[in-house]
Amino acid sequence: MGESRWMGESRWMGESRWMALMVMIAWAVVVIAEGKTRVTPAVARWQRLPDLFGVCVYSFMCHHSLPSLVTPITVKTHLYKFLAADYLLILLFYLLLAFTGIFAFPHIEDLYTLNFQPDPCKQGQPVSFLYCVRIFLLLFPVFTLSTNFPIIAITLRNNLKGLMLRENRRYSFFTTRLLFPLLAIIPPTVVGFVTSNVEFLVGVTGAFAGSIIQYVVPATLVYFARLKTLQRIGMGVRNPFTSPFRGTWLLYLICVWAVLCWIFVAVYLFQPDV
Repeated sequence: MGESRWMGESRWMGESRWMALMVMIAWAVVVIAEGKTRVTPAVARWQRLPDLFGVCVYSFMCHHSLPSLVTPITVKTHLYKFLAADYLLILLFYLLLAFTGIFAFPHIEDLYTLNFQPDPCKQGQPVSFLYCVRIFLLLFPVFTLSTNFPIIAITLRNNLKGLMLRENRRYSFFTTRLLFPLLAIIPPTVVGFVTSNVEFLVGVTGAFAGSIIQYVVPATLVYFARLKTLQRIGMGVRNPFTSPFRGTWLLYLICVWAVLCWIFVAVYLFQPDV
């Protein structure tokens, strides 16, 4: 019963996510077609380049859905083609959402859905279908966080317990049931109260924490997994599904890229006016 409930909620969130994306794209296209606001965005702002690294890393974290895509595929002969098509679809949606918003609105809010909020200067607006759509887009991040935050907090709590607690030792009720949930919940809650600068949060979490999760940890795991594979199997066995990026130098290049992301974002944060 509980599993079906969570599957139903995840399916509803997936459908609402697609609905929100399509509505925002269609809305921006309508605004551009009406021609009421003529927007001429700058071709490039090189002083904002360091912040781009954090945002790009954060955007590329769609890789967390790869296990759910790869696992159901029984015959993995055409796996690269499937993954290429999947990432191409993600890229097209990113570009379509970004470019329609750039040319539709003179100012893009840090949280893009805020561009579709009702006009706060108009009092007593009628509750129409368009007004309900605006409210849905305004609350869409809340719906997403309300489902993702408990799952992420539970995962963080379990990881902290696995790192700090020993299996052969008994701990108090406060330690096992209160301390680690509080350690997982309090820091993001405090950050939420301290700042509302979404651009800053995305840059920091994407460039620092995101790059560690996305670049450093996988590269380290692959390096040691290859060493273990050589010890267990040897050099004579050929894997038909070997990655084209099997060179060891690529692992070092990935770590160097992660360090460059940290440097660029740190420079941007400490010298925002440059």
